[in-house]
Amino acid sequence: MKKKIINKKKGILFWITGLSGSGKTSIGKKIFPKVKNNFGPTILISGDDIRNIFELKKYDQESRIKYLNYYTKFCKNITDQGINVIFCVVGLSEKIRVDNKKIFVNYIEIFIKSKIKLIKKLNKKKTYLNKKNVWGIDIKPDFPKKPHIVINNKFTKSLNELSIELMNKIKLIY
Repeated sequence: MKKKIINKKKGILFWITGLSGSGKTSIGKKIFPKVKNNFGPTILISGDDIRNIFELKKYDQESRIKYLNYYTKFCKNITDQGINVIFCVVGLSEKIRVDNKKIFVNYIEIFIKSKIKLIKKLNKKKTYLNKKNVWGIDIKPDFPKKPHIVINNKFTKSLNELSIELMNKIKLIY
């Protein structure tokens, strides 16, 4: 793969997506210091953080898409200031990801691929007990078709191993 050229005037958006409980935020936390050391000022945000901060309480598909648009605008504001954003979000909407590829000059789409049956079996998230307005249960997810990076999380590797794998793949791109 040919390395991308970084526009140094803008931050990089590391858009980490996958099912709830797939390990997005845990992996994001692990790569945070490495991204900061390699690429400069960086913040880490999860979709749950933003939901809590702004009290975004709706989970129906229409509201989820609306919130994803908010997240993109928020990330754009931060990256335009030259700050990198590691954004960990379910965000299983192809339209949002296609838009992100157009909007951000420095963009890496990372898909944490996990099987929902395994996540449920390991009781990774209480989300799946609800069974209403949940990606992968009653909301059909648009899994990424052409993410820059795929990390297959079968929960057999440690978070350290997964984060090293991810950082090695990031270094191949930038």
